[in-house]
Amino acid sequence: MADGPWAGWLSWTDTMRGTFLDSAIGTSYSRSDAAGKATVMLESLPSHANRLGALHGGFLAGFADHAYFAALAAMGRPEQAAAVTVDLGMQYCGSGKVGPALRAEIELLRETGRLMFLRLTISQDGNLIAASTATLRKAPESQKPQK
Repeated sequence: MADGPWAGWLSWTDTMRGTFLDSAIGTSYSRSDAAGKATVMLESLPSHANRLGALHGGFLAGFADHAYFAALAAMGRPEQAAAVTVDLGMQYCGSGKVGPALRAEIELLRETGRLMFLRLTISQDGNLIAASTATLRKAPESQKPQK
């Protein structure tokens, strides 16, 4: 983004309008300040809440999955948008609320010829609300977006 509150951040959303990520998660903002690490921010909305008014656990899992890919794009790996999640684990550590932005801190732990191993934490107003680990199967050469 060139200007506004997210100046200097990469805007990331699903390129296919009407998909789950587009409609349920929305647009996030990411940047990488160190090799193999990135931060992804997302504004929390009323549609992200459960019936008790807290952030829904399914939404947080969806955001975690989205954040791994947004982080890879910020790390200079946008071709991995065609990768697939093989495994994703979540640990819910606290209750999130609608309004304050969510902050995901992502780290690429290891990469092999076919797989990437990552972890993240999600916080809100400095409070840890969730943690996650994931294994991604890299995009085959034939499925990577063409430049």
